[in-house]
Amino acid sequence: MSRRPFICGNWKMHTGRREAVELAREVAGGLDSVRDVDVAVAPPHPWLVEVARALEGGSVRVSAQNCHNEEKGAFTGEVSTAMLKEAGCSYVIVGHSERRAQFGEDDIFVGRKVRSVLAAGLSPILCVGETLEEREAGRTVDVVERQVKGGLADVDQVKLPTVTIAYEPVWAIGTGKTATPGQAQEVHLAIRDLLRSIGGNDAAGAMRIQYGGSVKADNAANLLSQPDVDGALVGGASLAAESFIAIVRAAAG
Repeated sequence: MSRRPFICGNWKMHTGRREAVELAREVAGGLDSVRDVDVAVAPPHPWLVEVARALEGGSVRVSAQNCHNEEKGAFTGEVSTAMLKEAGCSYVIVGHSERRAQFGEDDIFVGRKVRSVLAAGLSPILCVGETLEEREAGRTVDVVERQVKGGLADVDQVKLPTVTIAYEPVWAIGTGKTATPGQAQEVHLAIRDLLRSIGGNDAAGAMRIQYGGSVKADNAANLLSQPDVDGALVGGASLAAESFIAIVRAAAG
């Protein structure tokens, strides 16, 4: 099954208000002629509305970097999926390794977030990935499969195709190290096989699996050429319009 590539730029805790709007406009302007690739940017929460306005009417969508699983309540500092939808988001990143490691988010909590994103009519980008210690112990597939199962627990199978999985080996995030195309494909294929057991052939064939972890303009084409690598979740390289646009163009072939 042919899957439309999906590139998302995760800006993390970077950019000021004006910088965010300018970056979004540069990205959109540089991709006017690019077709057949879905593109999103994930600015910090305070800039979501203004970035969404700047991108209105174009093909580049907006993603949030995180959410809470509850619709509302006494959760100081948190943001609900309904709020994110009203702010102009189409996607929400959940389960990023930085959230798991620094904020103690476990598979159960991440699964609740996935279901909340889907209930709001948004599309989750579910992040999974192993640490260097887990890879060296030969536990990569076990860890990733556990995270995928936890993230997709109790998800309506009809909604599975709207979920994107982002495989981000923790040892490659922000380190300059990147999984080889072969290493990425090996894990992506294992995830695809697991998705087949969870949702059947059609869902597994439709669901997109991004690679993330020091993706840059000069390595994107080789990574994206792998049969089960359907896009990229881009960190640092998404903070410069030129490099992010180059990655999107690599996905377009």
